[in-house]
Amino acid sequence: MQKPSILEMLRKVLPLSSFDLFGELSPFLLRLFRPPTLSSRHSPRTSAIPGSFTHNLLVRVEHRQINHAVEFPAATYDFESFLSQATPDEEVVLHGYLGVRKDLSKKLAFVRLTDPTMRHSIQLVSLAKNGALEKLKAVRANSPVAVRGKVKAKQAKGSEMEKTDPWEIQVDDIRTLNDFPSDIIMKSDTVFPPKQRFLQLRSDSELRDALRFRAQVHNVCKEELEQCRPPFVEIETPLLFKSTPEGAREFLVPTRKRGLAYALPQSPQQYKQILMASGIPRYFQFARCFRDEDLRADRQPEFTQLDMEMSFATGEDVMRTVEGIIRRLWSTLMKDPAPSGPFQRMSYQDAMSRYGSDKPDTRFGMEISRIEHLLPVDLVSKITPLTLPIVEVFKLENNENDPAAMSEFISQFLDSPAGVPFNNNPEGGPGIFVYDAKKPLCGLQPFGFEAAEYLEELLELDHGDLIVIQAREKAPFSGGSTPIGDLRRALHSAAVSSGFKPAPTGFDFRWIVDFPLFSPSSDSEPGQGGAAGISSTHHPFTAPKTAADVDLLLTDPTKVVADHYDLVVNGVELGGGSRRIHDATVQEFILRDILQMPAERLADFSHLLEALRAGCPPHAGLALGFDRLVAVMLGKESVRDVIAFPKIGKVGEDPMVKAPSVMTEEALETYHLQLKE
Repeated sequence: MQKPSILEMLRKVLPLSSFDLFGELSPFLLRLFRPPTLSSRHSPRTSAIPGSFTHNLLVRVEHRQINHAVEFPAATYDFESFLSQATPDEEVVLHGYLGVRKDLSKKLAFVRLTDPTMRHSIQLVSLAKNGALEKLKAVRANSPVAVRGKVKAKQAKGSEMEKTDPWEIQVDDIRTLNDFPSDIIMKSDTVFPPKQRFLQLRSDSELRDALRFRAQVHNVCKEELEQCRPPFVEIETPLLFKSTPEGAREFLVPTRKRGLAYALPQSPQQYKQILMASGIPRYFQFARCFRDEDLRADRQPEFTQLDMEMSFATGEDVMRTVEGIIRRLWSTLMKDPAPSGPFQRMSYQDAMSRYGSDKPDTRFGMEISRIEHLLPVDLVSKITPLTLPIVEVFKLENNENDPAAMSEFISQFLDSPAGVPFNNNPEGGPGIFVYDAKKPLCGLQPFGFEAAEYLEELLELDHGDLIVIQAREKAPFSGGSTPIGDLRRALHSAAVSSGFKPAPTGFDFRWIVDFPLFSPSSDSEPGQGGAAGISSTHHPFTAPKTAADVDLLLTDPTKVVADHYDLVVNGVELGGGSRRIHDATVQEFILRDILQMPAERLADFSHLLEALRAGCPPHAGLALGFDRLVAVMLGKESVRDVIAFPKIGKVGEDPMVKAPSVMTEEALETYHLQLKE
């Protein structure tokens, strides 16, 4: 026969009031049977009990307390169901987080219980007569608990809260499922550091709501793609890939076989193209991607993109599909719907010349114009050391018509850290002029009479407006922005932040098209590492746009236009895609003869060339930056605000788990690695 436990023996000799409704010892007895070894000075009551007995008892009790996290009563309701279905005097069990207790007297206390989703709460009433108050006082605020009690109607009548919070729970018993530590202070204004991301999330409803919203966006996108005809099929592609020269730096994963390593994919680009050659007509996935790049507000080293590809399709088919996704998202989750018709389109050349950016925010004007043909030679020489430069201009309107206020604003901007890169531009800093009707030639004397008159008409100048001119080298557009484009964006951002200009509203969707297929290589942008001095503007699998562009491959590759398209909204690139090269001969010609990749790097693409050679159909696709998409929809400045566990710092650290971590000598040896000094 099994020997009864001490707890069972105590149940036979102690009154029922010594135990809670869950069968555990009351807080009073837990304090009574604390072992003498925990204190050098024992109370008479504690020392009267044999030490071995109390020690064994406490071990068993603590074991039972640990089991609370495993053996606790199931909730009879979630909070939403409770609020709509509960009935008076019904006995219920609810789970949640305990709030801060309010003691009305020695016999009565109130406290809010927040549900596990932390979106709803209900009032608990604890009375001394049934021992519940003593148990409640033993529980710290923010601790997870299971509460048993009876449903009661709120006593206060006619209040607004009664309509949405009609019930309260009269507590019969409460079980602590884990203690919230006393050394952590959690108040409404507490700011937790990134290393305590779990507390950031728990204390900030806006962060939690953003993650829930992200899940909704995910589901809407998935529904839209699966309801297309024919439907898109969700397929996962490998994360352990190989290193191929697509453009960005990769993360390598060493193996135990000497000299061999995987690479984490920059995107599923090659796998999804191979799927098009595999009889999968429409593919999508929410893909995890990795790029070893410096962090920015809109960039993480690991990120999620909604990746898709369509066979027997053109870029027009892809753009229509993506517009359908955007319209469904905005009509389902946003207050204002997206445009009903096709999104506007703008060429890369037009975007760069008018806004100085390949992802322009067109909502606030400040269009750029070329004016070098108007300017006196001496003015040009004062703003740039370049010979025969391009000089461009834009204006910042002064809504208050106050030249002095504008002068103060621009001085503060140029003296701030935000202005330093523009002052230190090796091609020359910006020329700054304030239009002042009280000054000779309205403050535009350095331009001369004819140029000043032309600028007044071109820019529609008004009293107090700011005129900014900037020089750059005379060369075709390349890259994502120009110096004056960067200055335009930074100045407007500063004007909004300082209250000088109102923040723009609404969403302006547009496709940026007709990018150059190739761009000049540089030390900072080595591209595919070929010897030609040029690189693919996006990746080397993008097709030329027209037959004429195919002909230009043989004569002047730098003039070839790509069949590429970027979706831009409010100055943010949401995604990009292209029609792909589906002919193995053309693909190999571009890699070998145009980009002049060495033979060993060309061999890295043999798997793709083989798939294309096996009768791969025409195909096109796109990837939407999912983190950016959610951030734009919520009006967040940084994608960190819509990611559960983002990286921070220049090198992409996770301070919570302390990653990346230092490799041990054992790991270095296992993977045949050696640290260089």
